[in-house]
Amino acid sequence: MPTRRLPEKPDLDHLKAEARALLAAASRGDARACQRVREFHPRFADATDEDIANGNMTWSDGLFLMAREYGYASWPRLKARIGSDGPADAPAAFTDRIEDPILRQAVQAVDDGDMTTLRALLDACPDLVSRRARFEGENYFRAPALLAFVAENPVRNDSLPPNIVAITRLLLERGAASNRADVQETLHLVASGRVAREAGAQPALLALLVAFGAAPDTAMDAVLTHGEFAAAQTLLRLGAPLSLPVAAALGDMPHASRLLPGASAGERRLALALAAQHGRADILRLLLEAGEDPNRYNPPGSHAHSTPLHQAALNGHEDALAALIEHGARTDLRDTLWNGTALDWARHGGQEAIAALLATRPG
Repeated sequence: MPTRRLPEKPDLDHLKAEARALLAAASRGDARACQRVREFHPRFADATDEDIANGNMTWSDGLFLMAREYGYASWPRLKARIGSDGPADAPAAFTDRIEDPILRQAVQAVDDGDMTTLRALLDACPDLVSRRARFEGENYFRAPALLAFVAENPVRNDSLPPNIVAITRLLLERGAASNRADVQETLHLVASGRVAREAGAQPALLALLVAFGAAPDTAMDAVLTHGEFAAAQTLLRLGAPLSLPVAAALGDMPHASRLLPGASAGERRLALALAAQHGRADILRLLLEAGEDPNRYNPPGSHAHSTPLHQAALNGHEDALAALIEHGARTDLRDTLWNGTALDWARHGGQEAIAALLATRPG
């Protein structure tokens, strides 16, 4: 769920005008507007364009959508941020933005691998594992507990201490495991982030978090969307099921063929998005020939601001792009975040051969 960045001097009246325009477009059933609603308004996450057009959205819904698009939990939170001193998008590092000094010190101890300091802080403040940082204006990691910082996702230091698994175990044993949602969130962050993988800690961290109650299957969609295939294999070994989206992303044609008949509509749609993103042209053709629509925006959580064609173009997958076009993919559809076509995305990604191919297409 990528978020938009506020301008240097944001204006509430301009944001309200954006909200009015979005509501008006959604009420007409405009495909791009409806996708923005699906992506940022939980009440409409599974709604069709027709449902959204007939959903009688209120002015409050429009303001809520604006706040969520810019990474804020609500319109009052966004309004308060714009009215505060300083720029709307604070340039300070994550750690420096933690207001609680004890939590900030604990995060620094995690980053440094300082078990002695961390134990002392936990002894002095038994509620430390329940305290939360607040990071407005982000598309995730908005209210993390201390445990979530072990994942280094989002990247803050671009490294993890050698004893990060021991640190994670300490936090879990000291009470972090009592909040299942925090354990689950940390699993997602570890599995979908590159730093834990590059540090060689990802498999051990995932196994530890699952041992303390995290469900491996719930992290799989994020893992596949971020292309963390080693983490996907680890999650499978830890008990996550091999579904159609998993097979599609991994390029497992035999299992994709076997799983397709019994897959749900949501699984098929996600499988199409992942096959396009990762260039699994044979599986893409299998899904398209089974009736999947190449012109739907990708589902929430899987680059929903774009279509399968955008992803194939950006990532340089010529065979996947050809399969999509052969099955009716429109080249004139624009993404919901930057208003770009697949051709624009190919050019942005430096995919010259694909850009040349798309430039010859009408639309």
